[in-house]
Amino acid sequence: MTSEGAVRLGFMASIPTRVKLLIFTQILNTFSFGYFLIYVTAYLVEINVVDAGQVGILLGLESGVVILAGIPLALQSDKTGRKKFLIFGNSILPFTIILFAITHDFATYLLAVCIAGVAEASSLGSWNAIIADQTDLTNRDAAFSLSFIVSNVSLSAGLALPLVMPFLQTTLGLGADFVHSGTLLLFGILNFAAPFFIWYLLRDYKEAPRAETDREEPGQLRLLLKFSGLNGIIGLGAGLIIPILGTWLLYKFSVTDTYSGPFLALSSMTIAVAAVGSPRLSKRYGLFRAILMTAGSSTFFMFTIAFIPNVLLAGFMYLMRASLMNMASPLLDSYLMSIVHPSRRGLGSALSAIVWRLPNSVTTILGGLILSYGYTTGNHFYYDVPWLAASILYVIGIVLIFVTFRNVKPKG
Repeated sequence: MTSEGAVRLGFMASIPTRVKLLIFTQILNTFSFGYFLIYVTAYLVEINVVDAGQVGILLGLESGVVILAGIPLALQSDKTGRKKFLIFGNSILPFTIILFAITHDFATYLLAVCIAGVAEASSLGSWNAIIADQTDLTNRDAAFSLSFIVSNVSLSAGLALPLVMPFLQTTLGLGADFVHSGTLLLFGILNFAAPFFIWYLLRDYKEAPRAETDREEPGQLRLLLKFSGLNGIIGLGAGLIIPILGTWLLYKFSVTDTYSGPFLALSSMTIAVAAVGSPRLSKRYGLFRAILMTAGSSTFFMFTIAFIPNVLLAGFMYLMRASLMNMASPLLDSYLMSIVHPSRRGLGSALSAIVWRLPNSVTTILGGLILSYGYTTGNHFYYDVPWLAASILYVIGIVLIFVTFRNVKPKG
C-alpha cells in the first residue's frame, strides 16, 4: 500500500465504529435535502409557483424558527441527554418534504419550513455534541471531516437528480410536475427510516450525566458568545447568496434546474473531496491556522465571481471558493467542540449555529429581494451586489476571529 493510501485508511480507521455508522445514517436525509433544495430554489421558481423574494422568505423563516427554538432545546439536551433530541428531529423532518410535494400552496410551505426549523433546532444541540463526546483530540478532526464528507457526497447526489428528470418524463410518459413532486414525496416517505436507524445504533449508548459538580471553567459562556458572534459575521455574508445560488444561476445565466442541480451537485462533491484534506492540514499547520488558511483564501474567489460574465468560468471560481471555505467547516466544528467544556457542547453547538443563522436568515431574504429587483428592472448589476457584500463581510469575520482566538488552544 502506498503511503498516500495508508493516510486515507488511517483517516477512517481512527474514528470509532459507532460514530462512523451514525454518520452514515444521514445519507438518505442529506440526499433528499439536496433534491429538496434545488426543487425549492430553482424548479418552483421556473414554474412560477414562487419568486426569488418568496424563496428568501421561506429559507429565512426556517432559520428564524431554528433561532427561536435552538437554545432552549440545546440547554435541555445538555441537561437530560442528547440522543432523544436527535431522534425527534429526524422523525419530524420528513413532514416538511411531504408537504412541499403534495401542494403548491405558499401558506402550506410556510408551515412546512417551520417544521423543518424545529427539526433542525432539535439536532443542533445533539449531533456535534454526540460526535464530540465519543471522540478526543486524536480523532475528532477526522470524525467531523467524515461527517462533512458524507453529508456533501449525498447532498451532491440529490442536487444532481434533476439531470435525469427529462429522461423519466419521456420514459414514463408523465408530466414534469408529477415527476418532480412525486420524487420528492417518495423521499419524504423513505426518510421515516432514519430515526429508527439512529435509535438502533444508540440504543445502548449511555450519556454521561451532567452533574452539578461537573463545573465548567469561568468565562465559557463569554467564549461561546465571542466565537459565535464573529462566526455570525461570516454567516451574514453567506446568507446573501449561497442559499439562493440556484436562483442566481437562473436569473443571471438562464440556467434551469436541469443544469443548476448537477452543478450544485458537482460543487458539493468537490467540497467533499476537498474536506479529505482537512485533518491533514490541521495536523501539519495546527487546527486554528488551517481554519484561517482555507477560509481566508476562499474569499478571494468569492470576490472575483462578481466580475465574471461567463457562466463556466463563474462556476469554476465558485467551485474553488466552496472547496476552500468548506475545508474549514469541519475544522471549525472540531475547534469549537474542543475549546468548550463537555457539559456545554450541546449549547455551544446550537449557539454557534444559531448566531450564524440569525444574520444569515435576514440576509437570505435581502439577497432574494436584491436578485428579484435586478430581474424585474433588468439591471444585472444587482446580480453582483450579493457577492461583493458577502466578500467584505467574510474578510471582516475572518480577521476578527484571528485577532480574538489566536491564543485559545483546543483542550480535549
